[in-house]
Amino acid sequence: MGSSTITLTAADGFAFPAYVAQPAGAPRGAVVVLQEIFGVNAHIRSVADGYAAEGYLAVAPATFSRVRPNVELGYSGADMTEGIGLKAEVEALPAPGVLQDIQAAIDYAARAGKVGIVGYCWGGLLVWRAAEKLQGLSAAVAYYGGGMTTGAEAGRAPRVPVLAHFGEKDQHIMLPSVQAFIERQPQVQVHVYPADHGFNCDQRAAWDVPSARLARERTLGFFAQHLG
Repeated sequence: MGSSTITLTAADGFAFPAYVAQPAGAPRGAVVVLQEIFGVNAHIRSVADGYAAEGYLAVAPATFSRVRPNVELGYSGADMTEGIGLKAEVEALPAPGVLQDIQAAIDYAARAGKVGIVGYCWGGLLVWRAAEKLQGLSAAVAYYGGGMTTGAEAGRAPRVPVLAHFGEKDQHIMLPSVQAFIERQPQVQVHVYPADHGFNCDQRAAWDVPSARLARERTLGFFAQHLG
């Protein structure tokens, strides 16, 4: 295994960094890892490393780059406020905005075979959009994607199999909206855990070990099924 930071170029010519983790042997496929609102920080790099340890080429694009380069935040209240502001700036970009950067990451990852995508928090929402709008994916996994269960977002039509993880204690994604999402999107595999928002992150107070472990097992099984 090894890791590096590379430069990717989107269709509009915008260049941005991505963290890449290489598996020890020949890759069994690839996983694009989409950050939370805290940047491609130590936690997201460790998540990418974890997928590489399972045999996948893992690519984590820096999806804040169009509004600010080299963002790497922690999890304090101030960091949360800063991350929310950066997310709002990216969301306000003219379409296709950051989706073209994610497409560039998918295109790069495809050298390893079939490509899956996984994202956390804001990254989960971007995964949900990517499953409908982007090319070259074979599977998509969203962890507590804020906004994906409500409004127009909930009506998207994904073109690849989707697995979604939510926490029943999440005050950002209310359980009734998750239940409505399940009814509206019966083809999506949805799992709800006795946990809070951010339960997968071992650097956050919300970290829930049993839920994180089970969600990871399900995610790896999902990718094994669809990425070969």
